[in-house]
Amino acid sequence: MKKIRLYITTFLVVSLFAISCDKDFDEINTSKTDFTSLEPAVVMNSAIISVTDRNNRNYLNQAHTIIQWIINPFGSSMQGANYNQWTSKQDDPWNPFYQNSVPRIVDVVRRTKDDVSRSNLYNAARIWKVYIFQQITDAYGDVPYFEAGLGFFEKNVTAVYDTQQAIYMDMLKELEEASAALDPAKGAISGEILYGGNVDRWKKFGYSMLLRTAMRLSKVDPATAETYAKKAIEGGVMESNGDNAWFRHTAEFPNRPGVEISGTEKGNYYVTKPFVDFLKSTNDPRLGPFTHRYVGAQNSTQQTSDRRTKDPAKQIGMPVGYNDITIKDAFGADGVVSIHDYSQFDWNLFFVNTSPDFHCTYGQTQLLLAEAIVRGWVTGDAAAAFENAVKADMDLLALFNSAATVPAADITAYITAHPLNTSTTEAALEQINNEYWLASFPNATEGWANFRRSGYPALAPNPYPGSEIPGEFIRRHKYPQREDITNRANLLQAINRIGDNEMNTRIWWDKK
Repeated sequence: MKKIRLYITTFLVVSLFAISCDKDFDEINTSKTDFTSLEPAVVMNSAIISVTDRNNRNYLNQAHTIIQWIINPFGSSMQGANYNQWTSKQDDPWNPFYQNSVPRIVDVVRRTKDDVSRSNLYNAARIWKVYIFQQITDAYGDVPYFEAGLGFFEKNVTAVYDTQQAIYMDMLKELEEASAALDPAKGAISGEILYGGNVDRWKKFGYSMLLRTAMRLSKVDPATAETYAKKAIEGGVMESNGDNAWFRHTAEFPNRPGVEISGTEKGNYYVTKPFVDFLKSTNDPRLGPFTHRYVGAQNSTQQTSDRRTKDPAKQIGMPVGYNDITIKDAFGADGVVSIHDYSQFDWNLFFVNTSPDFHCTYGQTQLLLAEAIVRGWVTGDAAAAFENAVKADMDLLALFNSAATVPAADITAYITAHPLNTSTTEAALEQINNEYWLASFPNATEGWANFRRSGYPALAPNPYPGSEIPGEFIRRHKYPQREDITNRANLLQAINRIGDNEMNTRIWWDKK
């Protein structure tokens, strides 16, 4: 209470001082030598970087666990989706995005909107703004959108929560307009880091995001989904892995989940049984590069090179729904001697501090194209698009580390053995979206969204007995508790609209 009074008093004193001393204020307080604002391209880069610069433990113990890529059996600071229980980890992506990414990208859009010399930067920023907000609204549902990021510029600190439907309609409009307006003839985007200023690739990214955003509506509003899917494909989506929107990390700017998994916490994270068994069931050649196992390890110190195997046949995934005590009940059936005997993602190749982040890929885009064809929304060869996607997804592993490269012969053999099953629409949709689950790795935010949209793969809900939503999946994050203090009226309106601020409440586009 003392701190609150101090803040209020300070604010009043400063305000009164400003009112009494505002004569020639701008002239007096404008530096003649220092920067008064950052170059928009620099701010744009910061908005790009900040999307990946998130709390590693929050991210790993939510989306990665919900879609059953990774599991840890531990509680305390590791607790989250592994127990199907709410923790403050669900404040991600709300806090990092609204505090960092959103105000930065809003600033770029505002400052370049009427500057014809920065037209390409302006439209690229609009696309990235959609990328940021799609992750926020897909995690929570109704969120501040139209008024978001204006706290500094317009002193609006209680932004209205917009409906997810209104947000999606505007995102579709923004992506269509911005992608069409990008013009290579107007020059590269100087200083931009995602594509090195390449306008053609930004344009393909924009249309690929338009296709992704359209397909989110495949159940809730298929007519709109079809309309915008056609526009995206006609506009020109990604054509190869060279068009991927991805970010390379370095030791100086590390991959946050990689720091966690390949660092001091490497003994805590394991590949799930559903993930390992899924890859084994189709003899998928990615299982070998993805995983390793320390056979017979009784503890983390026994995870030594002499015990290490990458033999796909010997990989054993950890079952979902246990804690570090009850997991012992599964040891006998699984053929392991301890927690540390289960398979993990190979921390020499994946989830290291230099691992890349993939925001939107050619493989994902080809899968969405295949789905649009199967649904009859556009013409084309769905089987060929699916084949392109699988090859691209497997080729992608080499970008993590050359040692993770899947041999071309293995890729060809897999594709030959697993062509797209078009015997029924549902069979094709299942196969396409099962592959999307793999193609999204390691971007669990996108994997979680498409899992909810499509219903594939057919994972069983986390059976943890202490689950707050027994027998169900986490379908959204709960709103941060701080919103109940700082923006309560608008928060309550949003909760009333969506029904409940619970983890199993379905967001607008997530229909059965």
